[in-house]
Amino acid sequence: MKKRMTAIIIIVAVVILGLFIYTRVSSKGVERDMNMIVMIGDKRFEATLQDNKATDELIQMMEQGPVKLFLQDYSGFEKVGALGRKLSTSDKPMRTSAGDIVLYGGDNIVMFYGSHSWSYTKLARINDLTGWEAALGKGNVSVTFSLE
Repeated sequence: MKKRMTAIIIIVAVVILGLFIYTRVSSKGVERDMNMIVMIGDKRFEATLQDNKATDELIQMMEQGPVKLFLQDYSGFEKVGALGRKLSTSDKPMRTSAGDIVLYGGDNIVMFYGSHSWSYTKLARINDLTGWEAALGKGNVSVTFSLE
């Protein structure tokens, strides 16, 4: 009876661990336990970084100092800007939504305030969208990425 109870406890623990891992993995990638700070003017947002090679390369850039970008409005649902260097891509078709930060073409950062479907490499997701669309505003914006 004791062996049977031990086996049941082990099985339950494995199932719970599996469910935890499953909830962290989605069609949008695997999240890290690391945040990136996104500054748009004087507005500060935190974003959870994805676990992929492009994000590793972006982290290396941020470890050398803040990454400053100039983003232009595009199509009324996103801001796009050149990163200044190519990162590794692992593009996947996805439906983006407000708060997604992705890599397009290996060297362009796209920040969404609307939604769109295309193939991107997901880099991060804004944790709290309060004020996100207003901070991005209309027209072009300067953005700074840094690590916590």
